[in-house]
Amino acid sequence: MSKRGLRPLFGAFASMLLLLGAGSAVRAEDTGIKPTPRGFKKAFDGETLNGWIVASGDKSGYVPNHGVLQCRPTAGNLFLDKQYSDFVFQFDFKLDHGANNGVGVRTPFKGDAAYSGMELQILDDDDPMYAHLEPGQYHSSIYKVVSAKRGSLKPAGEWNTEEIVAKGRHIKITVNGMVTVDADLNKVDDPEVFAIHPGFRRSVGYLGFLGHGPAECAFRNIFVKDLSKPEQDNHAPDGFKALFNGKDLKGWKGLVSDPPHRQKMTAEQLKEAEAKATEEALKHWTVNNGVIEYDGKNNSLCTVKPYKDFELLVDWKINAKGDSGIYLRGSPQVQIWDNPLGSGGLYNNQKNPSNPTAVADKPIGEWNRFRILMIGDKVTVYLNDVLVVHNVTMENYWERDKPIYPIEQIELQHHGDHLWFKNIYVREIKTEAAKK
Repeated sequence: MSKRGLRPLFGAFASMLLLLGAGSAVRAEDTGIKPTPRGFKKAFDGETLNGWIVASGDKSGYVPNHGVLQCRPTAGNLFLDKQYSDFVFQFDFKLDHGANNGVGVRTPFKGDAAYSGMELQILDDDDPMYAHLEPGQYHSSIYKVVSAKRGSLKPAGEWNTEEIVAKGRHIKITVNGMVTVDADLNKVDDPEVFAIHPGFRRSVGYLGFLGHGPAECAFRNIFVKDLSKPEQDNHAPDGFKALFNGKDLKGWKGLVSDPPHRQKMTAEQLKEAEAKATEEALKHWTVNNGVIEYDGKNNSLCTVKPYKDFELLVDWKINAKGDSGIYLRGSPQVQIWDNPLGSGGLYNNQKNPSNPTAVADKPIGEWNRFRILMIGDKVTVYLNDVLVVHNVTMENYWERDKPIYPIEQIELQHHGDHLWFKNIYVREIKTEAAKK
């Protein structure tokens, strides 16, 4: 065939290709695929699960399909392959009748995210099977922690748009342009929530979807913006107060005896004894480059102020064979030590659990972080964001026949070892019970 004869054929073929291209463009437009917003990362490439990890459930439960991530009823947890603290997470979702999913926020890799981390509900809550939900179970609620405003969802089978902004303890959720949650988690004050949902206070963890069934749902346009910032030592997070300013030991004092003996002293006697103990303590507890350092040659260091119910953050470091602890309400202790059992346990308990449930210590010489919650006589401890003590009764070491004291000082315990502490923050808590 002559070249002249080829041109019309080629032109027709080219036109067909253009039509096909136009058809593809139309199909992409019909599926609502959007360009990546400025400053965001495209979390789902539309064709694969690259950048994601299946953590539980059917490994084929999440199916990429031309820009849409389909979630089968057998799906479990699907997380992005890195952990996030602060972020913006955007996505579209569509629910079949009765579909149930969720967004896991700052959750550990294993466990039920609704309790070990946070689960933000994705739910066709208009379906008759959900007629008797509790307030904290409706769509976009932080599951049984913070209830969402209703009325944001489109009917089943239609696409919705959601944005989650997490900055410290502030969580804001917007669904189809309606703000459904705008919560300061520091204001959650129900002791039952503290006991059942310890993970909502985690500062970092995995982010992703939590499939539950019984019906299918779908996601698209999944974007994430990492808002994490380097932490500044000795600068308290929102809602917390720094017990150590990084410069001196203002607000701290030396140890005088134990609570029963201190209670028997007059105010004048106690004041005089504390002045002497503090003068001696400051020779051995010193501040070096923003760190409290102890030479092992004196006694424990105590807060001037007593505390009742509180959340405490403290970073600590020990040498090989080091031994220390954190006294809560003047009583021993949340354990710090170089021991195969691991740190974080309530060492002096006799009737209640005393050992940590996991070993979460970092190698000797590295910094560790406690997150300690004390509500009533119950203690919860996270070590390096691993839950090692959950809502355990702390016993009164000094007077075994009595419950733990209702209010007392916090102490950095000494056992004659070289110790280091920094980033010591406290948040006092007035629970619902205390307000009544």
